[in-house]
Amino acid sequence: MHEFFLILGMMLVTFAVRYPVLAMSGRLQLAPWFLQLLRYVPPTVLTAIVVPAVLMPNETLWLDHTNARLIGTVAAVLVAFWRKNLLLTIVVGMVVFFIWQWLMTLPK
Repeated sequence: MHEFFLILGMMLVTFAVRYPVLAMSGRLQLAPWFLQLLRYVPPTVLTAIVVPAVLMPNETLWLDHTNARLIGTVAAVLVAFWRKNLLLTIVVGMVVFFIWQWLMTLPK
C-alpha cells in the first residue's frame, strides 16, 4: 500500500512541475534561436543515457573486444549511418550484441 502512495506522489509532483509549462505554451512566443537550441535536447539526453551504459556497465571503463555492448553499439552506429533506417539499426545492434555476448561466453 505504501508503494501506491509513493507512485501517486511521484505522479502528482511530476504533473505539478510540467503542467504549468504546457498550459502556457500556447501563450509564450519563444525566440527562433531557442527553438533551434531545443532540437538538440533529445539527442543529448539519449547520449547521456546510452554512453555510460555502453562504456561503463560495471562502473569502470571497459574498452576492449569483450564488451558486447560496445561491439553492438558500433555495429548499430555503422548501420544507422549507412542505411538511415531506425528499425534495421535496432535489430542489427541487438543481434550483434547477443551474438557477441554468446561468443564471449564460449569455453576457450
